[in-house]
Amino acid sequence: MDQWFSVPTASITTFTLNMVLGLLLSVAVAWYYRSYGHVLGNRRKLAALMPVLTLTTGIVISVVKSSLALSLGLVGALSIVRFRTAIKEPEELLFLFISIAIGLGAGAEQRDIIIIGVALLLAYLSVRTVFARRTRDHNLYLNIAVTDEGAALFTRVNDCLLEHVDVLDFRRLDSRDGTMQLTYFIECDDPQVVNDLVDQLKHSFPVVEISFLQQEQVLGG
Repeated sequence: MDQWFSVPTASITTFTLNMVLGLLLSVAVAWYYRSYGHVLGNRRKLAALMPVLTLTTGIVISVVKSSLALSLGLVGALSIVRFRTAIKEPEELLFLFISIAIGLGAGAEQRDIIIIGVALLLAYLSVRTVFARRTRDHNLYLNIAVTDEGAALFTRVNDCLLEHVDVLDFRRLDSRDGTMQLTYFIECDDPQVVNDLVDQLKHSFPVVEISFLQQEQVLGG
């Protein structure tokens, strides 16, 4: 029974090696997330916290792994932790979980496992990113604000758009203060077609504003 509550002294050299390895791996994961993540929020801030999360997890695991008493104390301490803001982006949760996994492996001295695991994860994510870029659809949200000229303006704008794009999906119309705002979802493979479309819209209608937004930059897109 006494050995369950004893706290063996860990090797400082081993602990330092584990923490340095965890730090290097978490920095690599953070760099990938900052460079290639798709979250709309500030990825740089979250990426800067990933190594800290990894080291903190590694320190906790290093302290409690050899003592049942400390393990039970950790469970009690974590039971009172509450987070005010929920993580809504699955990608954020994924990379945070990877950072925690690195810390768990480093604290448990499973160096080979975390090295191979992180290498495989980053390799898979890199391949997926390359193929996603090659097969990415040129889907755009088009927002047009024009001076409301009365009857048939909406129909004329639709006819103009259909001359340039293959797929046109009307999403929203707002009319206020003499301005009509139209939102469409379009598919366009040639950037030059977009330029020609903008030129014709400006030439044919009293355009106030035109904006395009890629589908992957829209929440839920």
